[in-house]
Amino acid sequence: MTSRSSVTTARTSSEGRAVARTQTLLKGQNGIGTVRRTTLPGGLRIVTETLPSVRSATFGIWAHVGSRDETPALNGATHYLEHLLFKGTEKRSALDISSAIDAVGGEMNAFTAKEYTCYYARVLDTNLPLAIDIVCDMLTGSLIRAEDVDAERGVILEEIAMTEDDPGDVVHDLFAKTMFGDTPLGRPVLGTVDTVEALSADRIRRFYKKHYDPTHLVVAAAGNVDHATVVRQVRRAFERAGALSRTDAVPLDPRDGSRVIRTAGRVEHLNRKTEQAHVVLGMPGLSRTDDRRWALGVLNTALGGGMSSRLFQEVREKRGLAYSVYSYTSSFADCGLFGVYAGCRPGQVHDVLKICRDELEKVAANGLPDEEIDRAVGQLSGSTVLGLEDTGALMNRIGKSELAWGEHISVDDMLARMAAVTPDEVREVAADVLGHRPSLSVIGPLKDKQADRLHESVA
Repeated sequence: MTSRSSVTTARTSSEGRAVARTQTLLKGQNGIGTVRRTTLPGGLRIVTETLPSVRSATFGIWAHVGSRDETPALNGATHYLEHLLFKGTEKRSALDISSAIDAVGGEMNAFTAKEYTCYYARVLDTNLPLAIDIVCDMLTGSLIRAEDVDAERGVILEEIAMTEDDPGDVVHDLFAKTMFGDTPLGRPVLGTVDTVEALSADRIRRFYKKHYDPTHLVVAAAGNVDHATVVRQVRRAFERAGALSRTDAVPLDPRDGSRVIRTAGRVEHLNRKTEQAHVVLGMPGLSRTDDRRWALGVLNTALGGGMSSRLFQEVREKRGLAYSVYSYTSSFADCGLFGVYAGCRPGQVHDVLKICRDELEKVAANGLPDEEIDRAVGQLSGSTVLGLEDTGALMNRIGKSELAWGEHISVDDMLARMAAVTPDEVREVAADVLGHRPSLSVIGPLKDKQADRLHESVA
């Protein structure tokens, strides 16, 4: 059992000046699952979740920057920078970084999203100081040399080419473009061949200095960790790099905004010679802070979240029209998306789209019966808890909560909120979200008459 807590302690210097503030955010039984946060004078936040029963630890640093923060000319810069921070510092070469983690059997990686970036290492608890030293060194001391920028450019172009070879991935980028147009949220995280080829070392360095200030960062560690020890080691690493010199700095607030998606009935089709047609039918969803997100999570699970979901049963089990069919939500600071994906033979696109559209309209008009809601709540609750069974997932949860939400919710509270969702709440959110006129993205070799009929699916 985990409870909320607001215990705050402040460490002071010999002159009586506060130098750090520590809070217990969630208090677990016997210290298990306790989440603490320390804010250093330079604006750096450090959050930890303690699990003494495991022998591993995951250490990560989250940056408050994603592809959403890029201008058109900088599209792909955030992801490019993610690659470059592995290329070496004054203390370590790229080989030194990778070999040090390999030598202790750990794993190290990073990922870039539209609103944040994360760098992490998962190691044995005894090797946590090594992971802290390496990741902090990468984030504060990257050289970003021109020769590394040029060498990594080819790697990123290959990554773009690899992604382009997977239409099941590309269709989701196409759907973002369909919904958001030529805006930061509508552009691909990887950038394009043209933008990546045009990015220079100087532009990337300026981007790095602007967005990797300690006030933009959150350090997160989960597993068999001691909070005070992690704080001490992180602070030492950042002070060595001269990154905490601004003692009056305050952390950046979570991203906010009031964007409203006004698209309806848009259709984007890429004619490619693929064996399957890949489709995403969707509409505006909810922002990640919308109180209705719990009801939408239940709705999404019931509609397309598993083998017993409506879409899986209607499209695959009853008619055999697709191997993969599911629904999903994407939430941002001020808006969101709800989508239905299916991969099918090109000649069956319109049958699949009609079934999906019919099911969405039925649920928008009538909601869901109690038994489907109960099953969805159980499925969502179970998958949520099972998804937090490793230290990497826990690190992701507390890091993202601190950076994106600005609050921490215990697992027990999350389960209680899911269980408290009522049929009326599901019915209301279904009418609001699914009641929008959808838009459509398709990749596949459709004939002219088939392509012309796509607009019928969103009419």
